[in-house]
Amino acid sequence: MKTYLKLICAFTAFITLTLAPQSCSKDEGYDMSLLMPNAIVTLKPADGTPSFYIQLDDKTTLEPVNILSSPIGDKEGRALINFSETGEASEKYDRKVHINWIDPVLTKNMVEDLGEENDSEYGSDPVEIADSWVNIAEDGYLTLQFITFYGNSGIAHEVNLLNAGTETDPYVVEFRHNAHGDYSTAMASGIAAFRLDGLSDGLGLPDTEGKTVDLTLKYKSFNGEKTIKFKYCTRETTEPGDIDTEAEYSIKLR
Repeated sequence: MKTYLKLICAFTAFITLTLAPQSCSKDEGYDMSLLMPNAIVTLKPADGTPSFYIQLDDKTTLEPVNILSSPIGDKEGRALINFSETGEASEKYDRKVHINWIDPVLTKNMVEDLGEENDSEYGSDPVEIADSWVNIAEDGYLTLQFITFYGNSGIAHEVNLLNAGTETDPYVVEFRHNAHGDYSTAMASGIAAFRLDGLSDGLGLPDTEGKTVDLTLKYKSFNGEKTIKFKYCTRETTEPGDIDTEAEYSIKLR
């Protein structure tokens, strides 16, 4: 799945507009607010027209008025979007919105913890987790923005999330990154989402039954092993981090 699409162009356009004198105002045809995403959402299939709807958070659903079919077809997955309010009520959903653009985010199920074989199967290349508002446990997904070395070589970096939970602490996951030999002195950012619940292969996290629990994310950083705590409640929303406005979302992922 293409995971770096319009946002690269948006970022480039952002830099261009920032450097161009007197070219950034709405009066002269540029609306800077359209260049960057204003939400991370779940695209969900639906019957009828449009054939999908947008889950904004655990309480809000959106009906797109200008796009009839989802860019990811009949699948469910996460996406960055830029949308504008129409002020119109929706019969089936909470409100109608105009979609300025949609950027699907690589969305994967969790994978099995293979113990000593994890390095060979999933890789062990280091990353840093960005201080980003897209880092959130929401609607049954953990969405992460990470930063690592990227040579823009066309090699797709592989990312996975392991279910590393135990009987005594079932809410533990581990982020794995395999650069597949793509190394560079330059750094870039990638975004991926992982389904946490409802997986048919049994690898999903247990239902929290309405309670909010600590979800521990383990990962290998450039300074060794690290952990981050997220507040997690099955199919509900937790608080995001702060936006990382300097990141270029350009890493090719799989």
